[in-house]
Amino acid sequence: MMELTIQKQDKRPFVYGRRTFEYNLAYCERKTMEIAVHPDSTVFVKVPMDSDILMVEKKIKQRARWIIRQLTYFKQYTPRTPSRCYVNGETHLYCGKQYRLKVLVGHEDSVKLSRGFFQITCRDEPTPEIVQKLLNRWYFDKAVSQFNESMERCWPKFNNLSLVKPSISIKRMKKRWGSLSKKGTMTLNTDLVKAPKECIDYVLIHELCHLKYHDHSPEFYKLLDSMFPGWEKVKHKLELTMV
Repeated sequence: MMELTIQKQDKRPFVYGRRTFEYNLAYCERKTMEIAVHPDSTVFVKVPMDSDILMVEKKIKQRARWIIRQLTYFKQYTPRTPSRCYVNGETHLYCGKQYRLKVLVGHEDSVKLSRGFFQITCRDEPTPEIVQKLLNRWYFDKAVSQFNESMERCWPKFNNLSLVKPSISIKRMKKRWGSLSKKGTMTLNTDLVKAPKECIDYVLIHELCHLKYHDHSPEFYKLLDSMFPGWEKVKHKLELTMV
């Protein structure tokens, strides 16, 4: 039966131990209850029209540990690189290393890594907007090569699982380092190229594990452990590097 129009919706708090989270409760013309945690950390609970709120909260309590784990996952997986001004002397990351900006005026627009500096040459007056545009274009080009190299390092681990190798899409994302679509396309955040290579590999392997298990079930983490032993430390390193 197809779900019909939502008849009533409101936000409610839920306390579980020391944690409190807010969820969106929607009454719909449906037969079963559904709980979903979205990447932006919103929790949606859809229930049949005649549902009793006490029974709803009982079921939420039964899934509370899973909900909190999903919320924690999305929070820790969110890029936290601070805003930049794109001026001389400012530091920017590439593959886990810091480089200072050296902005020059020259005959052509270009970006080069040279002796610990991002040497950015502009044909016109080097405004922060122009510097940012040139650097972002450079990051995207490097992301293409670095992510493809990472895939070549990581994919052989999955050869014996009879999975289809995903294609890679690259774009800037506010909430995620990576994601895997139902059609098998892996989308990676351009900013991930700023992280150390082992962190890039971790994100790719994490998403590749979703080819086998689409949720974050115990089976998923068992596979992740086998494919990338010690991934927790690398994940933590990613979070610290990108602060």
